[in-house]
Amino acid sequence: MTLTTTEAQLWIRRFHQSPADAPRLVCLPHAGGSASYYFPFSAALQPGVQVLAVQYPGRQDRRSDPCPVTVSEYAEAICRALDEVPDLGEFALFGHSMGAVLGFEVTRLMEQRLGNSPVRLFASGRRAPSRVRGERAHTLDDDGLVRELTTLDGTDSRLLDDPEMRELLLPMIRSDYRTVETYRCEPGAAVACPVTVLTGDVDPRTTAEEARDWKVHTSADCDVREFSGGHFFLNDHQKEIADLITETLR
Repeated sequence: MTLTTTEAQLWIRRFHQSPADAPRLVCLPHAGGSASYYFPFSAALQPGVQVLAVQYPGRQDRRSDPCPVTVSEYAEAICRALDEVPDLGEFALFGHSMGAVLGFEVTRLMEQRLGNSPVRLFASGRRAPSRVRGERAHTLDDDGLVRELTTLDGTDSRLLDDPEMRELLLPMIRSDYRTVETYRCEPGAAVACPVTVLTGDVDPRTTAEEARDWKVHTSADCDVREFSGGHFFLNDHQKEIADLITETLR
């Protein structure tokens, strides 16, 4: 089933308008994240790159929409939504954390079904798909899940201190964590497009070796760029990463 244009618009958000011939960069958020996370990123990439940020179900204006259960369900829906973007043309994918996993599977799906792929996959803050740690944060109680989020510094702790916000946010965040923590890469899975891996030097979720192993998941080039910082290192290196993307896509 193909999504209608109205449904596709639920998934894809544009915060700034770039020239018609600007490269397209589809950005996929982390677990618990939303399209708005990429608003400052979109601004930093202006006017050279047009950002299309993906809005997952279950959050913000989509909070009443049920979240997909598996990575493959997410990938299917994102592919259908992108198919409805009239001016997409050639594009690259950028995914952080869970978004990197989704970017990998979206790319695989497009290559298998359409015979084409993004011009490049930027995989940020995530170990190679075949590197499994058996994480189970989604099984923690609410307090345990909040401690996990606070450790990674990905969610404003002030929001989680508010009981009403916790009640609103934690089910969606837990669902995302379940989706990515139960994901298992198909043996030998690889994409045909080049991959740029971005990683933080003290990220507790990705070691340098786990980041380098992305090379076995592409038949094209794979380069790894290390930045200072933890899991959300890109918050502190926005301009550097924007310059890297702009230069790479140019």
